[in-house]
Amino acid sequence: MSAQKIPVIEIPKGELKKFDPDNFSFGKNFTNYMLEADYINGEWTKAVIKKYEPLSLDPSTAALHYGQTIFEGIKAFKNEKGDVAIFRPDQNFIRFNISAERMQMPTVPSWLFMEGMNQLVALEKEWIPNGTDASLYIRPFMIATDPFLGVRPSQTYKFMIILGPSGTYYSTPMKILIEQKYTRATPGGVGFAKNGGNYGASLYPVSLAQQKGYDQVLWTDAIEHKFVEEVGMMNVMFVMDGKVITPSIDRGTVLKGVTRNSAIILLREMGYEVEERDLGVSEIVEAHKKGLFQEVFGVGTAAVVSYISKLAHGDYIMDFDVDALKVAPALKKELNDLRMGNIVDKHNWLVHI
Repeated sequence: MSAQKIPVIEIPKGELKKFDPDNFSFGKNFTNYMLEADYINGEWTKAVIKKYEPLSLDPSTAALHYGQTIFEGIKAFKNEKGDVAIFRPDQNFIRFNISAERMQMPTVPSWLFMEGMNQLVALEKEWIPNGTDASLYIRPFMIATDPFLGVRPSQTYKFMIILGPSGTYYSTPMKILIEQKYTRATPGGVGFAKNGGNYGASLYPVSLAQQKGYDQVLWTDAIEHKFVEEVGMMNVMFVMDGKVITPSIDRGTVLKGVTRNSAIILLREMGYEVEERDLGVSEIVEAHKKGLFQEVFGVGTAAVVSYISKLAHGDYIMDFDVDALKVAPALKKELNDLRMGNIVDKHNWLVHI
């Protein structure tokens, strides 16, 4: 299979949807084709690229009851010349299989994940919007498919990749509330894995924050709520006294973000000192009171670099002048220039299609 292309079931021209660059929404519009494969009897089989269409699942399908489901988020970009490239998909491939192992699911081979993704993106490259903040969002995911009610790992699985056009994720700077009660992840848990349960559990506390006028929460550690971890669905970075500080991933409660890793490398190359360490809420508040807390921003696949204009810890409000930010805009420009081919890709992060 590794030497062959995944077969494509052609869609009749009359049934093909046309991409409307002036009328699309992230997460709601999808391309014509998707990739699908099944894990049966210990091997991946029936790999095919076919029409994007609903799935038919037995009501007892394991993923619907026991949460054996994982996913990734990747982006492909098109520059002014029309060249298409995917940003660091090899890192998502590695992380996907780390998630699979933690959730007791089979790993996915490179021919299916990487080569299949490249083939699918090449087929649908006309769906990539133009513009610096525009991209084609790539969503690989896997679900357990045993029609069986029982708490055990499934014996069968389905792997899929779907695609959709994406514009600017957060159009305005975010307002963030530091969470003091609810928890995203615990040491020894699955916080480092991109499984659906992590995101489902976040919805209620985020809803409570939104009722107070905030966009998202900044998660803190599960034991004492003293150390910051992630902001919403993104990694987070703080600029304090000229240094960039981002929470450590060593406890396994912070997602090992691809954009996070890229940002750390680029920021250091841009001359900034970057620290990966535990960062206490009290340290953040104290730095703000002393006038040493300059910036805070999120980094992630969907949002890339997302500015934060307000950070609150209870009744203590920390406001940031977005127009005065220096580090976040410089990082965003560097990432965009790299992905659009405006600067040399010296790390070989781009996979050209």
